[in-house]
Amino acid sequence: MAATRPDSRRRGNIEERNGALRVRLYSGIDPVTGKQVYLRATIHGTDEAAWKKADNKLAEFRTQVLRQRSVSSSVTLGYALDEWMRVSEIEDSTRKTYDGYIERTIRPAIGDVAVKKLDARTLESFYTELRRCRTRCDGKPFIEAHKAVGEHDCVTKGCRAHKCKPMAASTVRQIHAIISGTLGAAERWDWISSNPARIARRPKQKPPEPDPPTSAEAAKLAEEAFRMDDDWGTLVWLVMTTGMRRGELVGLRFSCIDFDAEVIDLRRNWVGGKEKDTKTHQNRRIALDTETVVLLKEQRDRVAERVRRLGRKFTDDLFVFSGTRTPDHTQPYSPNAVTQRYKDMATRLGIDTHLHALRHYSATELLSAGIDLRTVAGRLGHGGGGATTLRVYAAWVAATDRKAAEVLGSRMPKRINRRP
Repeated sequence: MAATRPDSRRRGNIEERNGALRVRLYSGIDPVTGKQVYLRATIHGTDEAAWKKADNKLAEFRTQVLRQRSVSSSVTLGYALDEWMRVSEIEDSTRKTYDGYIERTIRPAIGDVAVKKLDARTLESFYTELRRCRTRCDGKPFIEAHKAVGEHDCVTKGCRAHKCKPMAASTVRQIHAIISGTLGAAERWDWISSNPARIARRPKQKPPEPDPPTSAEAAKLAEEAFRMDDDWGTLVWLVMTTGMRRGELVGLRFSCIDFDAEVIDLRRNWVGGKEKDTKTHQNRRIALDTETVVLLKEQRDRVAERVRRLGRKFTDDLFVFSGTRTPDHTQPYSPNAVTQRYKDMATRLGIDTHLHALRHYSATELLSAGIDLRTVAGRLGHGGGGATTLRVYAAWVAATDRKAAEVLGSRMPKRINRRP
């Protein structure tokens, strides 16, 4: 017969069963589910030493309850994700991206797991599976998709056999960031005692590999852009000379350009069809060269004439660049349309590049010319006093450092050969 040391529910009990001691202590009501929560432990053996360990474990549980750290919620990760997304202040575009990862990848795999049961091993195993196959298949062949219902010939109906495709390391890192943020909130809300994502290993971040166009390619791109039309040529030229981000470029208003001081005052960014703060939430002023100022003045004159012909009044609040659908410049150029038009132009010229590479071109040209890292970082809008710029453009910084060494060496006094 099982032997039990009687104790009240709130003081806990130790029960002898099947050659072991079961320790249990009531710790309260789950704040989310409303269910009773018990702390449990098993001590192997029934001798006096085992009873002593069980007594110590029960005392440990009582201490935890007194410190109010024992009411471990049994809520699932799926519920915690919903709560974290509900209270998090994130950009609409980021929220949409996170929702996609949660619904397609995280929730189907581990959404039903209680947050208190998640540990670093579980998370690392999940990430490993995603790096092997994004659908986390069992490794056995199967038909991935059907275009017809009922019995049919898979060959003639276009069905395809599943092929494992690993999820990109950068994507897995984003998924980890979502899980880590959620579990961090769960820790703050006392649903778990610690955040296992803090110590879980995630795929290493791939070193940045900027691939800017060469000076010859940049010249061809600029020439072709102006051949297409002056507005488009000015837009491409401005990216080359300032390194502006796409959202900053299309969201640029004439009011942000100080033609007398020859600077652009960047305060806003156009993302997801809305005007927002810049990516780093910091304002920055970019100095302009004389040629760029002339081009922007010509752009202002063209827009003013365009608006006048439409019977409207020109104001500095109008956007510098606009698509054909809004000739009055009250709406900016569509970011996606800019990207696609640039890609089509580059493809036509036989140049394998993309719009963001012009930002790399601006940075690498400045660094190659010997401009200091902090100045380049300021023009690009990088934070961290140049740390991001150094990480992305390390190769060009190293080349500049080599050039500096050669310059200094050439200025040193010549050593006299004192051989006897």
